[in-house]
Amino acid sequence: MSCISLLVAVSMHIGLEGSYNPVHPQIRCTVNNTMAGVYYNSENQFSSYLAQKFGVLEVGIVTGYKSAKVLPMVRIIKGNWFIAPAYETNPKNYGVVLGFEYKI
Repeated sequence: MSCISLLVAVSMHIGLEGSYNPVHPQIRCTVNNTMAGVYYNSENQFSSYLAQKFGVLEVGIVTGYKSAKVLPMVRIIKGNWFIAPAYETNPKNYGVVLGFEYKI
């Protein structure tokens, strides 16, 4: 049995001023409630992550963003929909990422 899934997410960046990539292809391995994967992020870079799922909440760490080498990751999932906190460093600004993720 393979743990590998191919996914694509589309997202909207609400409350942020920058221009962000809205399409995020992804490869994910899930074993029990632990996930690891690689995706093309909103800053047009590749990110890797390790996360744990607790019901509708995913919590973990992620790499591949300009603001820091490693960042916390939090998402709330409802079906294929997700929402996550987001921030910009220049200008300093906070918002949310609203998205839809589906398996290929």
